[in-house]
Amino acid sequence: VQLQASGGGLVQAGGSLRLSCAASGRIVGSYGMGWFRQAPGTEREFVAAISWSGVGTYYADSVKGRFTISRDNAKNTVYLQMNSLKPEDTAVYYCAARPYRPTMRSSEYDYWGQGTQVTVSS
Repeated sequence: VQLQASGGGLVQAGGSLRLSCAASGRIVGSYGMGWFRQAPGTEREFVAAISWSGVGTYYADSVKGRFTISRDNAKNTVYLQMNSLKPEDTAVYYCAARPYRPTMRSSEYDYWGQGTQVTVSS
């Protein structure tokens, strides 16, 4: 499975961005998908995850109510809609995949995208 994350950029605080994660190499319709982020000098942290069906979604407390994860299995793509962005959301965002259920632990994911930079200015 190859994952390609895109959609990052520079945005002012309060703005929005939508990240995309396109999968290739294998149909990931049965995979749990997650988004993680890593700011300089920090550990990679969980942001959001979604079950293979899209019914189950999970969020870090820091983004709950502002970010929305979704997926389109026909397009093999997962999205992260980010609204009301804050400077503390600045990080490299990574998408990840694992068979079956998603988790909040980065160590439990088998496949990773290359990351996309999100910078939120104050």
